[in-house]
Amino acid sequence: MHGSRANNPGLLDALLVAASGLGAVECAVCVPFPFLGEASTRLTGSKVALGAQNVSEFDSGAYTGEVSAAMLVDFGCMFVLVGHSERRALFGETDSQVAKKFAAAQKSGLTPILCVGETLAEREASRTEETVARQLDAVVGLVGAGGLSNAVLAYEPVWAIGTGRTASPEQAQAVHAFLRARIAARDQAVAAGLRILYGGSVKPANAAEIFAMEDVDGGLIGGASLVAEDFLAICRAAAAKR
Repeated sequence: MHGSRANNPGLLDALLVAASGLGAVECAVCVPFPFLGEASTRLTGSKVALGAQNVSEFDSGAYTGEVSAAMLVDFGCMFVLVGHSERRALFGETDSQVAKKFAAAQKSGLTPILCVGETLAEREASRTEETVARQLDAVVGLVGAGGLSNAVLAYEPVWAIGTGRTASPEQAQAVHAFLRARIAARDQAVAAGLRILYGGSVKPANAAEIFAMEDVDGGLIGGASLVAEDFLAICRAAAAKR
């Protein structure tokens, strides 16, 4: 829950200026609902895609305060986050609800960015794979492995978000490889083409090392995305992997 009408233009304009030099790297910004209109106006026709941070599992109806996938499409959104760790932890979103949001997003033509990840207690109890498999399987069980062909997967270890701690490149790679292998067991082609992002305190100082891992295809950037030069440095690190 960051941003303001006063500060957003400078951040977006800095990104737009640099975007032309990022080559084949795909870049998207997921902004809070109130700023979608202004962000859409600035980003339309550029190399930077627009996304949202949440979506309702319902198409329409008496759900006061909810925002449907069709509404996001109306504003020019291409992507939407589903299952972010903060939505799961603070707002009680279940695996089943996340799966329904994923399906609703795809039904309206959005590309969902499915977030999975374990807490510190789960990692210390050696339950990382069990946790991310459960979260992934809830979605695959609803839309099938083929449903991931038009999606992005993001591994965000909860213990490394906003804590200053970061999973080592090897830890990130291990989970990414596990996720890709689990999907490959159902559909090898989907697994090979799936983009799996790492999201857990990625910064300019560690981005290149993390992105160098075989199964890390990019980053889901949190705090560093609020500083234009930091975000662009991370984007350049992703471009270097290409």
